[in-house]
Amino acid sequence: MTKVLLTGFEPFGHTPTNPAESVARALDGTFIGEAEIVARIVPCAFFECIEFVNAAIAEVQPDLVIMMGEYGGRSMITVERIAQNFNDGTRYQLVDNAGKVLQGQPTVADGPAAYYTTLPLRAMVKAMRASGIPADISDAAGTFCCNHLMYGILHHIATERLPIRAGWIHLPHLPCVAALDENLGAPSMSVETSTTGVKLGIQAALENPQDIEEASYSRLQI
Repeated sequence: MTKVLLTGFEPFGHTPTNPAESVARALDGTFIGEAEIVARIVPCAFFECIEFVNAAIAEVQPDLVIMMGEYGGRSMITVERIAQNFNDGTRYQLVDNAGKVLQGQPTVADGPAAYYTTLPLRAMVKAMRASGIPADISDAAGTFCCNHLMYGILHHIATERLPIRAGWIHLPHLPCVAALDENLGAPSMSVETSTTGVKLGIQAALENPQDIEEASYSRLQI
């Protein structure tokens, strides 16, 4: 049986409800065709999050790993192209949930500068847009725990030569978070819309071992 490991971060920083956790819980145990979705909620803590997902990979033995997090300020579901070997939480004035802050340190000492996702990004974005869900490709995963985890897992898969495709999806604020005084004016997306978009993205990834050649146009640089 094909298995998809879907991870979502817990609440962190100024986000009391993380859409990634909500979507992961909504899709846990569901099926897309014959593929089973197995979800895990990940601690938002540097290095601990990588160990946690590595352990989940060993347990679940997935064919596909899709990790999720929140990117406040974005109005669309964004699929990340690249993860860099660099951490800087201070630029966001954030510490992780263990109280750790990283500034300028790599995720893997002497590791490659970056890894590219192995997901079919254009196909995933096309599937979401075709169903009326705003989506785009992003070339900037940030320098906090999301980029950190994406890099760490792609590094693990590469060094262990695992037959797994993996990548990252960022979600906008939930409406309840965008309604907070400190976030007023920020775009948001309902958990139902985010869940549908992620499901469509997973389906496209399952159906496209290689990405489509059709261009994915964008009006915004994200």
